[in-house]
Amino acid sequence: MRTLNLGILAHVDAGKTSLTERLLFDTGAIAKLGSVDGGNTQTDSLAIERQRGITIAAAVVSFRMNDLDVNLIDTPGHPDFIAEVERILRLLDAAIVVVSAVEGVQAQTRVLVRALQRLGIPFLVFVNKIDRMGARYLDVVADIAKQLAVRPIAMMEARDIGSRVASAESIDVSHDPGFSALCEMLTVNDDCLLRDFVAAPERLTPARLTKALADQVANGLIHPVYCGVAMTGTGVSELLSGIETLLPSRTPSPDGPVKGSIFKIERGWGGEKLAYLNLTSGTVTARGHLQLPTGNAKVTSIQVFGEGNLHRHEYACAGQIAKIGGLTDARIGDEVGADGRSYLEGQFAPPTLETQVSPQQPSENRALWVALQHLSEQDPLINLRTNEDASEMYLSLYGEVQKEVIQATLLADYGINAVFQESTVILVERVIGTGSGLEVIFKEPNPFLATIGLRVEPRPEGTGNSFAMEVDVGQMPAAFYRAIEETVSETLKAGIHGWQVIDCHVALTSVRHHSPSSTAADFRGLTPLVLAAALTSARTIICEPIERFRLEVPVTALPKVQVALAKSGASTEETLIERGIAQLRGMVTSAQVQAMRRVLPGLSGGAGVLESAFDHHSPIAVRPRARARTGANPFDRINYLRAIH
Repeated sequence: MRTLNLGILAHVDAGKTSLTERLLFDTGAIAKLGSVDGGNTQTDSLAIERQRGITIAAAVVSFRMNDLDVNLIDTPGHPDFIAEVERILRLLDAAIVVVSAVEGVQAQTRVLVRALQRLGIPFLVFVNKIDRMGARYLDVVADIAKQLAVRPIAMMEARDIGSRVASAESIDVSHDPGFSALCEMLTVNDDCLLRDFVAAPERLTPARLTKALADQVANGLIHPVYCGVAMTGTGVSELLSGIETLLPSRTPSPDGPVKGSIFKIERGWGGEKLAYLNLTSGTVTARGHLQLPTGNAKVTSIQVFGEGNLHRHEYACAGQIAKIGGLTDARIGDEVGADGRSYLEGQFAPPTLETQVSPQQPSENRALWVALQHLSEQDPLINLRTNEDASEMYLSLYGEVQKEVIQATLLADYGINAVFQESTVILVERVIGTGSGLEVIFKEPNPFLATIGLRVEPRPEGTGNSFAMEVDVGQMPAAFYRAIEETVSETLKAGIHGWQVIDCHVALTSVRHHSPSSTAADFRGLTPLVLAAALTSARTIICEPIERFRLEVPVTALPKVQVALAKSGASTEETLIERGIAQLRGMVTSAQVQAMRRVLPGLSGGAGVLESAFDHHSPIAVRPRARARTGANPFDRINYLRAIH
């Protein structure tokens, strides 16, 4: 049996959840259509999703077409949840990008398509809502080619577009003009087809052209564009045919070694952890064991997605997506199998905002901490940060909508009315020199039974932190070295000014212990002091996040927008004007992005579109602020020692 992991991606309100419902209904996976307005769709199952009418968390459903099993994954469309989207993209064999026939290519459409291209994921396009006033089809196809840097080909003809009786049907590729249009697209990348198109066109049968089209779709060279109305089903049967014949599928082996990845965590009714596993090889059985990065875990329950529903099973086979119980130490990003590791670290642009959270009722502080722990399991990049007694809690965010959603989720799912402070930009520290620190056992002022020497030095921008041991690793128990390395990683989360230290190399240059008295706790307690001394010697600078922006506004609004950009300190690298629309590209600090989003509608008459994404960190131009610490401060030796003893 062939399998296909298929994602549906779109800008907010393009209609991807409605399309998901229609695909399930038309393939017989569900007997009744749900609606976004009615709050009864298969994929938007969270109360907050139904309330807001937007997808917040990725959801999985499955359906079958002949010999093809499709795992359909509905993804968030709002940019505040881009990390959730990128996690899902890594599971996909292919995708459908939904574009509104009225709004056309939008900001998030460009972000999503670039992500698909970066990961080499083939995709089809479905132009939805052709029955709406102002709808376009061929113009949208042209915009896709121009704005997304892809090679789209129209697979359908739309009639009575923009009216309630709008219809669509497939273009006949066996006769002109469909035959010539398809051949012209395919021959650009196929010299054999080009020769036959010129000298022997009779050899170019519909079956051969379909095979050539499927090959080029799989290689990301061509992107077929369908059109229709998801709500009524217009054009959906043709899209289903394209999914079955043009998108690349897999035939995974259930007899191979167990391999897969965990891409989502949620809690069951009794609070138990449930892990979503994309199984790419082998078979998992209930009461069997799975190898995680943290060690073996026993499977206590298995639920498999199939035929539109979730079914309890005794096993799950390669090609299926299963919800697994019993994996108490599982984390999003864990690879399952003999070489288990995590793919999460370093894969996604970091959140650039932070907010402090507190309960409206102080007595609910503990309950809030537990709830936020659960939410951080579901989205590790919100990065829950607390002090030792959890009296202060901080979350990392991608945007203000994400904050509102978390606040509403805490109230709806946990009954906690939480107060969120104004969001601030997350800064970082970067080492600017080389520094070292050394504490020697039995030598004042070192109170620990350990010797540690560390050297820090800067690494190239964007390469992350690294750790190396420049000592003989055989002179101490392995647990002591592990304690040092883990504590170095933890200590770098708060540098001299309290911000995370990035792009830093730490080398262990000296160690010694006293057997049998020394313990791993001695090395964990001493490492922050030595590392603090090394960082102080090397010195750090505070850097702020810089985002690359793309701004579209009517030409009439360009002067006001340019003034606003200048006031925000943005640097504009390129300005293009076409068809009355000005496109500006450049760099701006993350601190100014939210302000720009607030003023843009007023400056552009509501027609402006701002797209931005994290690009790099740069030394801050204003007086830097320190960050409140949530743990003992090794840069204040006396208070640090008092706090840990």
